[in-house]
Amino acid sequence: MANSVIHFLQHWLVYHPTILNFSWNPPLTPFSSLPLLSFSLFSYLSLSLILPSLPLPPLSLKPITSLHSLSLFLLSLLMSFSTILSLFSLPLSPRAILCFPPHTKPNGPLFFWAYIFYLSKFLELFDTLLIILSRNFRRLSFLHVYHHATVLVMCYLWLHTSQSLFPIALITNASVHVIMYGYYFLTALGIRPRWKRLVTDSQILQFVFSFAVSVVMLYYHFYGGGCSGIWGWCFNALFNASLLGLFVDFHLKSYARGNKDKLNGKTD
Repeated sequence: MANSVIHFLQHWLVYHPTILNFSWNPPLTPFSSLPLLSFSLFSYLSLSLILPSLPLPPLSLKPITSLHSLSLFLLSLLMSFSTILSLFSLPLSPRAILCFPPHTKPNGPLFFWAYIFYLSKFLELFDTLLIILSRNFRRLSFLHVYHHATVLVMCYLWLHTSQSLFPIALITNASVHVIMYGYYFLTALGIRPRWKRLVTDSQILQFVFSFAVSVVMLYYHFYGGGCSGIWGWCFNALFNASLLGLFVDFHLKSYARGNKDKLNGKTD
Protein backbone atom coordinates (compact mmCIF):
# COMPACT_ATOMS: atom_id res chain seq x y z
CA MET A 1 0.00 0.00 0.00
CA ALA A 2 2.76 2.44 0.99
CA ASN A 3 4.72 1.65 -2.18
CA SER A 4 1.64 2.28 -4.30
CA VAL A 5 1.15 5.69 -2.71
CA ILE A 6 4.82 6.58 -3.23
CA HIS A 7 4.71 5.50 -6.89
CA PHE A 8 1.50 7.49 -7.39
CA LEU A 9 3.06 10.62 -5.92
CA GLN A 10 6.30 10.15 -7.86
CA HIS A 11 4.35 9.87 -11.10
CA TRP A 12 2.38 13.07 -10.58
CA LEU A 13 5.02 15.17 -8.80
CA VAL A 14 8.32 13.99 -10.32
CA TYR A 15 8.00 11.82 -13.40
CA HIS A 16 4.96 13.34 -15.09
CA PRO A 17 6.08 14.37 -18.62
CA THR A 18 5.32 18.05 -18.00
CA ILE A 19 7.56 18.03 -14.93
CA LEU A 20 10.26 15.64 -16.14
CA ASN A 21 10.68 17.48 -19.46
CA PHE A 22 10.49 20.98 -18.04
CA SER A 23 13.07 23.46 -19.33
CA TRP A 24 13.57 27.08 -18.28
CA ASN A 25 13.90 28.88 -21.61
CA PRO A 26 13.53 32.69 -21.51
CA PRO A 27 11.58 34.34 -22.97
CA LEU A 28 9.55 31.35 -24.16
CA THR A 29 8.76 30.10 -20.65
CA PRO A 30 5.83 32.18 -19.30
CA PHE A 31 6.91 35.00 -16.92
CA SER A 32 10.59 34.33 -17.68
CA SER A 33 11.44 37.51 -19.60
CA LEU A 34 13.57 40.09 -17.81
CA PRO A 35 11.43 43.05 -19.04
CA LEU A 36 8.31 41.45 -17.52
CA LEU A 37 10.10 40.89 -14.22
CA SER A 38 11.33 44.50 -14.24
CA PHE A 39 7.87 45.83 -15.03
CA SER A 40 6.33 43.71 -12.27
CA LEU A 41 8.81 45.00 -9.71
CA PHE A 42 8.36 48.61 -10.81
CA SER A 43 4.56 48.29 -10.63
CA TYR A 44 4.68 46.63 -7.22
CA LEU A 45 7.00 49.23 -5.70
CA SER A 46 5.06 52.12 -7.25
CA LEU A 47 1.70 50.87 -5.97
CA SER A 48 3.18 50.15 -2.54
CA LEU A 49 4.30 53.79 -2.38
CA ILE A 50 1.27 55.49 -3.94
CA LEU A 51 -1.77 53.56 -2.69
CA PRO A 52 -1.20 54.11 1.05
CA SER A 53 -1.23 57.88 0.50
CA LEU A 54 -4.63 57.84 -1.21
CA PRO A 55 -7.74 58.58 0.92
CA LEU A 56 -9.29 55.16 0.41
CA PRO A 57 -11.86 53.78 2.86
CA PRO A 58 -10.82 50.57 4.66
CA LEU A 59 -12.32 47.43 3.13
CA SER A 60 -13.33 44.27 4.93
CA LEU A 61 -11.37 41.62 3.04
CA LYS A 62 -11.26 38.74 5.51
CA PRO A 63 -12.87 36.19 3.13
CA ILE A 64 -10.41 37.10 0.37
CA THR A 65 -7.48 37.20 2.79
CA SER A 66 -8.35 33.80 4.23
CA LEU A 67 -8.62 32.28 0.73
CA HIS A 68 -5.33 33.89 -0.32
CA SER A 69 -3.55 32.58 2.79
CA LEU A 70 -5.06 29.11 2.44
CA SER A 71 -3.97 28.94 -1.21
CA LEU A 72 -0.38 29.87 -0.34
CA PHE A 73 -0.39 27.50 2.63
CA LEU A 74 -1.37 24.56 0.41
CA LEU A 75 0.95 25.63 -2.42
CA SER A 76 3.91 25.99 -0.03
CA LEU A 77 3.19 22.53 1.39
CA LEU A 78 3.05 21.08 -2.14
CA MET A 79 6.30 22.74 -3.24
CA SER A 80 8.23 21.68 -0.15
CA PHE A 81 7.01 18.08 -0.30
CA SER A 82 7.51 17.78 -4.08
CA THR A 83 11.08 19.10 -3.93
CA ILE A 84 11.93 16.64 -1.15
CA LEU A 85 10.34 13.83 -3.16
CA SER A 86 12.32 14.87 -6.25
CA LEU A 87 15.60 14.84 -4.35
CA PHE A 88 14.94 11.28 -3.14
CA SER A 89 13.57 10.05 -6.48
CA LEU A 90 16.19 11.39 -8.87
CA PRO A 91 19.63 9.78 -9.28
CA LEU A 92 21.51 12.51 -7.43
CA SER A 93 24.65 12.11 -5.36
CA PRO A 94 24.74 13.76 -1.91
CA ARG A 95 27.21 16.26 -3.35
CA ALA A 96 24.92 17.16 -6.26
CA ILE A 97 22.15 18.09 -3.82
CA LEU A 98 24.39 20.89 -2.50
CA CYS A 99 26.53 21.57 -5.56
CA PHE A 100 25.25 21.23 -9.12
CA PRO A 101 28.07 20.48 -11.60
CA PRO A 102 29.26 23.52 -13.59
CA HIS A 103 27.13 24.40 -16.63
CA THR A 104 24.08 22.51 -15.32
CA LYS A 105 21.06 23.12 -17.56
CA PRO A 106 17.86 24.34 -15.84
CA ASN A 107 15.86 21.27 -16.82
CA GLY A 108 13.86 18.59 -15.01
CA PRO A 109 11.76 18.24 -11.86
CA LEU A 110 13.89 20.30 -9.46
CA PHE A 111 13.84 23.27 -11.80
CA PHE A 112 10.13 22.76 -12.45
CA TRP A 113 9.39 23.22 -8.75
CA ALA A 114 11.81 26.16 -8.63
CA TYR A 115 9.71 27.66 -11.44
CA ILE A 116 6.47 27.06 -9.53
CA PHE A 117 8.13 28.63 -6.49
CA TYR A 118 9.10 31.64 -8.63
CA LEU A 119 5.51 32.01 -9.87
CA SER A 120 4.20 31.75 -6.30
CA LYS A 121 6.18 34.89 -5.45
CA PHE A 122 4.01 36.84 -7.89
CA LEU A 123 0.97 35.55 -6.03
CA GLU A 124 2.51 36.63 -2.72
CA LEU A 125 2.65 40.24 -3.95
CA PHE A 126 -1.10 40.38 -3.37
CA ASP A 127 -0.31 40.24 0.36
CA THR A 128 0.66 43.89 0.10
CA LEU A 129 -2.43 44.89 -1.86
CA LEU A 130 -4.71 43.24 0.71
CA ILE A 131 -2.88 45.03 3.53
CA ILE A 132 -3.22 48.41 1.80
CA LEU A 133 -6.88 47.99 0.90
CA SER A 134 -7.73 46.94 4.44
CA ARG A 135 -5.68 49.97 5.68
CA ASN A 136 -3.80 47.74 8.10
CA PHE A 137 -0.60 49.75 7.79
CA ARG A 138 0.91 48.22 10.92
CA ARG A 139 1.89 45.24 8.74
CA LEU A 140 3.17 47.39 5.84
CA SER A 141 6.82 47.73 6.84
CA PHE A 142 10.02 48.25 4.86
CA LEU A 143 10.89 44.61 5.64
CA HIS A 144 7.61 43.43 4.10
CA VAL A 145 8.01 45.35 0.82
CA TYR A 146 11.76 44.75 0.52
CA HIS A 147 11.35 41.02 1.08
CA HIS A 148 8.51 40.59 -1.41
CA ALA A 149 10.27 42.57 -4.14
CA THR A 150 13.79 41.16 -3.81
CA VAL A 151 12.75 37.52 -3.43
CA LEU A 152 11.40 37.67 -7.01
CA VAL A 153 14.88 38.54 -8.26
CA MET A 154 16.40 35.78 -6.13
CA CYS A 155 14.06 33.11 -7.54
CA TYR A 156 14.66 34.36 -11.08
CA LEU A 157 18.41 33.91 -10.55
CA TRP A 158 17.88 30.39 -9.19
CA LEU A 159 16.58 29.43 -12.61
CA HIS A 160 18.63 31.77 -14.78
CA THR A 161 21.98 30.72 -13.29
CA SER A 162 21.09 27.10 -12.40
CA GLN A 163 22.06 28.02 -8.86
CA SER A 164 23.48 25.35 -6.60
CA LEU A 165 21.81 24.86 -3.22
CA PHE A 166 18.43 26.24 -4.31
CA PRO A 167 16.56 22.95 -3.57
CA ILE A 168 17.54 23.27 0.11
CA ALA A 169 16.56 26.94 0.12
CA LEU A 170 13.25 26.12 -1.54
CA ILE A 171 12.40 23.41 0.99
CA THR A 172 13.26 25.54 4.01
CA ASN A 173 11.55 28.67 2.72
CA ALA A 174 8.40 26.86 1.61
CA SER A 175 8.26 25.05 4.97
CA VAL A 176 8.48 28.38 6.80
CA HIS A 177 5.66 29.68 4.61
CA VAL A 178 3.53 26.70 5.60
CA ILE A 179 3.82 27.96 9.18
CA MET A 180 3.38 31.61 8.22
CA TYR A 181 0.39 31.29 5.91
CA GLY A 182 -1.20 28.77 8.25
CA TYR A 183 -1.01 31.46 10.94
CA TYR A 184 -2.41 34.13 8.58
CA PHE A 185 -5.25 31.83 7.52
CA LEU A 186 -6.31 31.14 11.09
CA THR A 187 -6.01 34.83 11.96
CA ALA A 188 -8.25 35.77 9.02
CA LEU A 189 -10.84 33.34 10.41
CA GLY A 190 -10.73 35.15 13.74
CA ILE A 191 -8.53 32.58 15.48
CA ARG A 192 -5.42 33.90 17.23
CA PRO A 193 -2.86 31.07 17.52
CA ARG A 194 -0.45 31.33 20.43
CA TRP A 195 2.52 30.52 18.21
CA LYS A 196 2.86 33.87 16.41
CA ARG A 197 6.47 34.14 17.56
CA LEU A 198 7.24 30.83 15.83
CA VAL A 199 6.72 32.55 12.46
CA THR A 200 9.59 35.00 13.06
CA ASP A 201 11.77 32.43 14.84
CA SER A 202 11.48 29.98 11.95
CA GLN A 203 12.38 32.71 9.44
CA ILE A 204 15.54 33.57 11.37
CA LEU A 205 16.42 29.88 11.71
CA GLN A 206 16.18 29.28 7.96
CA PHE A 207 18.74 32.03 7.26
CA VAL A 208 21.17 30.64 9.84
CA PHE A 209 20.74 27.16 8.36
CA SER A 210 21.30 28.48 4.82
CA PHE A 211 24.66 29.97 5.82
CA ALA A 212 25.67 26.70 7.51
CA VAL A 213 25.03 24.54 4.42
CA SER A 214 26.61 27.22 2.21
CA VAL A 215 29.93 26.48 3.89
CA VAL A 216 29.82 22.94 2.46
CA MET A 217 28.79 24.20 -0.98
CA LEU A 218 31.66 26.73 -1.02
CA TYR A 219 34.11 23.97 -0.09
CA TYR A 220 32.92 21.95 -3.10
CA HIS A 221 33.12 25.04 -5.30
CA PHE A 222 36.68 26.06 -4.42
CA TYR A 223 38.20 22.62 -3.79
CA GLY A 224 36.04 20.25 -5.81
CA GLY A 225 35.89 21.60 -9.33
CA GLY A 226 33.25 24.29 -9.01
CA CYS A 227 29.50 24.58 -8.53
CA SER A 228 26.91 25.90 -10.94
CA GLY A 229 25.38 29.35 -10.43
CA ILE A 230 27.88 30.76 -7.95
CA TRP A 231 27.03 34.38 -8.89
CA GLY A 232 23.37 33.67 -8.25
CA TRP A 233 24.38 32.26 -4.87
CA CYS A 234 26.31 35.47 -4.08
CA PHE A 235 23.16 37.53 -4.60
CA ASN A 236 21.19 35.00 -2.54
CA ALA A 237 23.73 35.16 0.30
CA LEU A 238 23.72 38.97 0.43
CA PHE A 239 19.93 39.00 0.36
CA ASN A 240 19.72 36.44 3.17
CA ALA A 241 22.25 38.39 5.24
CA SER A 242 20.20 41.57 4.89
CA LEU A 243 16.98 39.73 5.77
CA LEU A 244 18.61 38.10 8.79
CA GLY A 245 19.57 41.52 10.11
CA LEU A 246 16.09 42.93 9.49
CA PHE A 247 14.31 39.94 11.04
CA VAL A 248 16.55 39.98 14.12
CA ASP A 249 15.81 43.69 14.53
CA PHE A 250 12.08 43.01 14.12
CA HIS A 251 12.28 40.14 16.61
CA LEU A 252 14.00 42.30 19.23
CA LYS A 253 11.54 45.16 18.80
CA SER A 254 8.49 42.89 18.81
CA TYR A 255 9.31 40.53 21.67
CA ALA A 256 11.91 42.20 23.88
CA ARG A 257 9.26 44.46 25.44
CA GLY A 258 6.98 41.47 26.07
CA ASN A 259 9.76 39.55 27.79
CA LYS A 260 10.61 42.59 29.91
CA ASP A 261 6.98 42.91 31.01
CA LYS A 262 6.89 39.23 31.99
CA LEU A 263 10.03 39.63 34.12
CA ASN A 264 8.43 42.61 35.83
CA GLY A 265 5.26 40.61 36.49
CA LYS A 266 3.13 42.62 34.04
CA THR A 267 0.40 41.06 31.95
CA ASP A 268 -1.97 42.44 29.35
